[in-house]
Amino acid sequence: MVEAKVPQVRDLFKQILQEPERMFELLSIDLKAQCERVIHELLKAELTQFLKRDPYERVPESGEGKNYRNGSYVRRYGVRHLGELEVRVPRDRKGEFQSRILRRYERKEGALERDIALLFLNGFSTRSVELVSKALLGVRVSASEVSKVTGELSQAIEQWRSRDLRGVGVKYLMVDGVQFPMRTAEGIRRLPMLVVLGVLREGNRKIFLALQQGQKDSASCWREVFKDLKARGLEAEQVELGIMDGLAGLERVFEEEFPNAKIQRCQVHVARNVLAKVSRTQKQEVADRLRDIFYAENRSNAWEAYRRFWEMYQSVFPSAVQSLERSIERCLTFYSFPKEEWMSLRTTNAIERVNKEFRRRTRPMEILAGERSAYTVLCFIALKMEQTWRSAPLQKLNLPTLKKFTQRN
Repeated sequence: MVEAKVPQVRDLFKQILQEPERMFELLSIDLKAQCERVIHELLKAELTQFLKRDPYERVPESGEGKNYRNGSYVRRYGVRHLGELEVRVPRDRKGEFQSRILRRYERKEGALERDIALLFLNGFSTRSVELVSKALLGVRVSASEVSKVTGELSQAIEQWRSRDLRGVGVKYLMVDGVQFPMRTAEGIRRLPMLVVLGVLREGNRKIFLALQQGQKDSASCWREVFKDLKARGLEAEQVELGIMDGLAGLERVFEEEFPNAKIQRCQVHVARNVLAKVSRTQKQEVADRLRDIFYAENRSNAWEAYRRFWEMYQSVFPSAVQSLERSIERCLTFYSFPKEEWMSLRTTNAIERVNKEFRRRTRPMEILAGERSAYTVLCFIALKMEQTWRSAPLQKLNLPTLKKFTQRN
């Protein structure tokens, strides 16, 4: 326990009376000095234990390998909230003493490095952490130090991203891509990150299966993602459904890699394509007719609503009708699955929410510092999202209405 001497308390009291607005700053300065003294005393005690004798205690003449105290040197050491301490570290003449309290080359408290990593993972750029570190943590941290600390997370992130999927029963896959501005050897470019969510057989809970940089519109990139999932142990024959947008190459590759699965084309993407070919004055009317199809009580009623749609608009908006005609069969795949899940199987809404959260959390960073940095940040966000999904089974997700789309256009 540190005891402040009466003169020290009196002097501190006078300073606070003169500048009351600096009270907490002055108190922290005094606490910092007290901590420096305590650490020095601890290190002296550790050296005493190492030498096996107290200061000024004589060494027996017969003692072998005599060693002595040899003054001290000052080491700067960053401590959370206190700032940078100047600690006097005692040393021995032979240079054999190594403190276990302050390890060699250690310049920051372990908790401080964890705080730096958390600031970065929660959306602060390396430059932002550098700017606010002094105010928030008490120690100024350079951008290169932030990069070093977060770089140490990469190994754990990579282990999670490529974890074994054997025994993980997945019945549905949701696939999509999202773009981020990223620093590359060619400069700043917007690069896509391919995302695959899985819905578990047990509990209908969602999990992240893949986060992989690649071209969203490239069938070969998606094939590599699917092959990687199977190489990690995902049982392809158990997958019953893939939910995706209308990229033809992606659908073909999915069918080849998961031959037992059906495809549900996202109804929102299809509706956007259809409504883009309709005059502004009739968008809401056509959207209502699309809703009659997609929200029909059963598959038979949906097909009947589609035939009415075709008869009403095939001569007025032939391009819109053709667009729907190309997709209608795969828009209605969800009718083959349990009714309580229809709301969630109609669209890629679940994965769109993921992409929206990715963008929201990375927006303050402006630019991701390369692929490895992107994996670190996005996987951290993904892990936090998975925790919230544990209490939100698939059927409780909501579907955006087509009315909202027409209002945006």
